[in-house]
Amino acid sequence: VVVTEGILTRMLQDDAALEGVGAVIFDEFHERSVQADLGLALCLQAQQTLREDLRLLIMSATLDGIGLAERLDAAVVQSAGRMFPVGVHYLPPARGLGMEAHVASVVRRALAEAGGDVLVFLPGKREIQRAADALALSPLRDVGVFQLHGDLELQAQHAVLSRNTVHRRVILATNIAETSLTIDGVQAVIDSGLVRVAQFDSATGMTRLVTQKISRANAEQRRGRAGRLAAGVCYRLWGESEHTALAAHSEPEIRRADMLPLSLELAVWGASADELFWLDPPQSSALRQARQTLTVLGALDAQERITPQGRTLAVMPLHPRLAHVLIQGTSLGYPALAGEVAALLSERDVLRGQAVRSNCDLALRLEVLRHGERALSAWPQCGLQGGLSVDEAARA
Repeated sequence: VVVTEGILTRMLQDDAALEGVGAVIFDEFHERSVQADLGLALCLQAQQTLREDLRLLIMSATLDGIGLAERLDAAVVQSAGRMFPVGVHYLPPARGLGMEAHVASVVRRALAEAGGDVLVFLPGKREIQRAADALALSPLRDVGVFQLHGDLELQAQHAVLSRNTVHRRVILATNIAETSLTIDGVQAVIDSGLVRVAQFDSATGMTRLVTQKISRANAEQRRGRAGRLAAGVCYRLWGESEHTALAAHSEPEIRRADMLPLSLELAVWGASADELFWLDPPQSSALRQARQTLTVLGALDAQERITPQGRTLAVMPLHPRLAHVLIQGTSLGYPALAGEVAALLSERDVLRGQAVRSNCDLALRLEVLRHGERALSAWPQCGLQGGLSVDEAARA
């Protein structure tokens, strides 16, 4: 059975002994999501207290397996696998040259020097679009330019992965192509060295996206995408001296994420964080803040034990704050409105890319969600200008 780490947590909460399961395999563990760390911690405790026969296997191409094995007292199985040689070139941009213009220049060099398709790693959709615009200034002959990011519709993603064209391709992608997908035909990788990650701000209680440098492990993972089918080449858009200064591994999500969902899962499990094994323990201050918030939401009692309200929040596939919105909205007699508000707050802004004045907030977005583009005509004071297809965003 192939499941996400979140589903594994739900399975453990429903049946701590995992009856009928002989082994749990954690694949791509180097990504170190909060749910993966939590799933491993719960499985280890279940193994120690209920299921001595439960086997656990952690798999990764870049994780420090030896150090992990020592901490877990586990056996190590290593396989070098088979990868063709990949040459590396360090090409930092010239002073004053923007990243997207530099990417366009290196793409042309890669097409001239290497065979096959070119995979370009960029931090986000905005940078991908700018790079595509830079390439369009001087169109590439017999070369298709494709974008690959999380906002693409499924059909558009399949168009990139199915390779229905005989032409060479330039694929501008986020780190979705680093481990989640394998793209056939890639023999050259261009790596911007940047990634966008979610960072929780304890002062505001909100999570925001920040752009930061990748780790050396990420760089190796990206480089390897050029050596799957034949000898390849990797162009790193930073200096060789900068490379040695990069962190060895990415910071695990548990050190920078909102601890509210994790704290709720621990309360349902009936254990404190100190009772479980963590590769990187969650910060005590973040857990304390999360427990205080859960108490305000009615999920924990005065002794910080799970309440019936907390159990209801935990089974809903939403952040606890948004689950609370649904419960409270329903109790007040506005279940549909609560659902609309939760949808707007849990997804990307339906007006992203529009110039909207700050006083045009939730009410406008509710109207767009309900009525699409035509709702904007009633809000001339918001100064909307161009941008994305609002109807398409509202349907999403």
